Amino acid sequence: MTSPDGLHRCAIDHLVVMADSLDAGTDWCRSTLGVAPAMGGEHPLMGTHNRLLQLSGPAHPRAYLEVIASNPGAKNTLAAGARRWFDMDDESLQAMVRSQGPQLIHWVASVPDLAAARSALAGCGLDRGEIVQASRPTPLGLLQWQITLRPDGQRLLDGCLPTLIQWGDRHPCYSLPASGVTLRSLQLEHPQSALLARACTAADLQQRAAIAFAAEPRILATLETPRGIVQLASPAAGAAD
Repeated sequence: MTSPDGLHRCAIDHLVVMADSLDAGTDWCRSTLGVAPAMGGEHPLMGTHNRLLQLSGPAHPRAYLEVIASNPGAKNTLAAGARRWFDMDDESLQAMVRSQGPQLIHWVASVPDLAAARSALAGCGLDRGEIVQASRPTPLGLLQWQITLRPDGQRLLDGCLPTLIQWGDRHPCYSLPASGVTLRSLQLEHPQSALLARACTAADLQQRAAIAFAAEPRILATLETPRGIVQLASPAAGAAD
């Protein structure tokens, strides 16, 4: 299955919001964005589950927001010593989410050739991780993708460097209902902005997000919502202390 925007371009795929539970994440969506996320599914490989919110619009025609949380009913299927994606096993990050509520922590970029994009980042001295096959069941069938994962689960550059994903024949946005929320822009701020910009250029992502120098790293997403313009910002370093 293809779409006019295609699976064959580099693009912002989704924003990652970590929650202590999916109920907490759903409440956060309602109070912050004015809408509830749609049902997502379970990730057996990682012991996580999610809910999704359509963000597609003129600026980013195939994008969504993922509210993700640990699945308390899941069995641990990770290899010994491996950690879950997006730094979700980081104790300080867990404590911050538990005390301050759901947080924007990362973004994921879709690419048409995952191996080539991963190699491009490696050429910048950034090890984005191994290419892993992943999937989750949905009412419409199995959703399949390839994703870059590090055994240590690290996001890199404080979450500003995206995880890379390559979808199979179907993308979650094709079946997500309209939400009234659209992604207008994504800005990445980092003290190593030159390295971040070089990496995004190498992976052909330089036109997807604005990159600026800042003393403290930050991901800033601007959304148009039923409540007006809302800006989501990732937490400052040391915010959990």
